Amino acid sequence: MTVASDAQMKTDAYLNRLRESLGGLKPEEIGEILEELRSHIADKAAMGGELTVAGVDAALAALGNPEELAQEYVTDAVLVRAEVNRSPASVLASLFRWAGMSVAGFFVLLLSVIGYGAGISFFLVALLKPFHPDAAGLWIWRHSGDVTYSVRLGFGAPPAGARELLGWTIVPVGLSLGFGLLMLTTHFALWSARQYRRSRALRQK
Repeated sequence: MTVASDAQMKTDAYLNRLRESLGGLKPEEIGEILEELRSHIADKAAMGGELTVAGVDAALAALGNPEELAQEYVTDAVLVRAEVNRSPASVLASLFRWAGMSVAGFFVLLLSVIGYGAGISFFLVALLKPFHPDAAGLWIWRHSGDVTYSVRLGFGAPPAGARELLGWTIVPVGLSLGFGLLMLTTHFALWSARQYRRSRALRQK
C-alpha cells in the first residue's frame, strides 16, 4: 500500500463517519458537504502535489470529531431553512438545535423566547380586550412598596388596588407592539444565526 493510498483511506474513513451523522439533510446537500470537505482536506494535506499521511492527519485533527462536525453542518442547514421560512416556529426550532451546541446559541434562544413571548402577550391582550374589557390590559399595582406592571389577558380579577394604565388604547398599542416585537425578535435571531455561520466558515478556512 502506498503512502498516497493510505492517506486517501484515512480521508475516506473520516468522511464516511461524517456522512453517517448527516441524517435529515437532502442527498444533494450531503454530497456538496462531502465534496467540499474532501477538497479542503486535499488542499491542507497536499505536500509536493500529493496527499501525505501526516498532512491528512493534521487536516483531520483541525476539522475535529466528524460526528460533532456533522452536527454543525446540520445546524447550519436548519438555520438556513429558518432564514428562508422566517416564521417564529421555524426560527425557534432552529435555535433550539443551535442552543444544544453552544453557549451563544443558548443565549440567543433565551432572548428570542422572551421577545416572542412578549410579542404574543401584547397581541393576545389586544385581541382579548373586547371580550374582557374590565380585566384585560396593562395593569399597575403596589405591593409592600414595590411597583408591579402586568399584561393581563382577562382571566381572573386584577389584584386589589390595581389600576389599568391604557384602557382601550391597549388594542392599537398591543397590536403594534406585538407585531414589532415579533419582527424585531426574528431579525435578531436570524442576524445572530448568520454571524454564527459566518464565523464557523472563517474557522474552517
